[in-house]
Amino acid sequence: MRRSVLCALSCAALSAALPVASAVAPQPGEAARVPFLPRYQAEQHGGIVRAANTSAKGTEGTESVNDGSSITYVDVDSDPNTYNSSRAELRVPEGARVSWARLYWGGNLRVGEQKPPKDNGRVLIAEPGGQYKALLADTLIGHRTAVGADAFQASADVTELVRSARSGQWTVAQVNVAMGSSRVGGWGGWTLVAAYEKDSEPLRRLGVWDGFETVGPGDGELRVPVDENSYPKDTGGQLGVIAYDGDRGTSGDYLAVETSSSKSVLMADSANSADDVMNSSITEFGTGRTVRFPDGTNTLGYDSDVFDLRGALREGADRVHVRFGSRKDTVWLGALFLQADVRR
Repeated sequence: MRRSVLCALSCAALSAALPVASAVAPQPGEAARVPFLPRYQAEQHGGIVRAANTSAKGTEGTESVNDGSSITYVDVDSDPNTYNSSRAELRVPEGARVSWARLYWGGNLRVGEQKPPKDNGRVLIAEPGGQYKALLADTLIGHRTAVGADAFQASADVTELVRSARSGQWTVAQVNVAMGSSRVGGWGGWTLVAAYEKDSEPLRRLGVWDGFETVGPGDGELRVPVDENSYPKDTGGQLGVIAYDGDRGTSGDYLAVETSSSKSVLMADSANSADDVMNSSITEFGTGRTVRFPDGTNTLGYDSDVFDLRGALREGADRVHVRFGSRKDTVWLGALFLQADVRR
């Protein structure tokens, strides 16, 4: 508890002196449920990239689920005023222009300690080679206490900051997550999603949907209509997902792409099985392609994964709807992002 209070005081003191990366405005309200709605949609030559990392880690010997494990903070910077920080590279192609970017962050406020929700809508962000800036949430924050957890997700537009930054690793600090041990475990992390334009790349449909919904035993299935367009056979594409508290080794959670009224395909790859798709990992097409620090394969309850859609779109599609469910594990879903080729 003492460390929690000291961290809160040092964060407030540090943030008060920092420039703000988004417009200064009253912090938005919170809701236990935020329905999934489109955040960004475009048709352009280009694509979507993302950087992501966890804000929490397990103590030595923590290798599987976060439930019941002792969780502590990741803190990679040299700043004594931050109590958690992590880095990841955002790979915007050379010569591309960033058209839109948004940072998502969230976690569990109740583990061995209870963190105050007043800090949910504020983090620190540093562009490659830059200094920390205070970033304030600019939309409704999802915050729900249920099944032993006190979970939240916040987000903010960072288009101008990302557009003007050089290539390299981004650092995000002071994500409001708790440490310690509990039955449901601790988790937390962040994902920076960016859409870009580049004339030499294929014409693509790009879309980001976000909200704050829970799926678990007895909750039923979440369905999100991410794209109502039709696609020909052998269309290329990718689907990204941000989620919280997916336990590694606990089966029963699935992510499916529905391409018609009679066909859907379960998402899976070498790092994410079809029956344990939310398994505490940060991957792209089954590998950890992005540069992260730290870069552990088990992110203890935080998922930010990108799946190849070629299998789902092999026979074409009348639409792209995402279905998400969990029969054993309670999972909190925060955002989905889609990239799909357009042939003309």
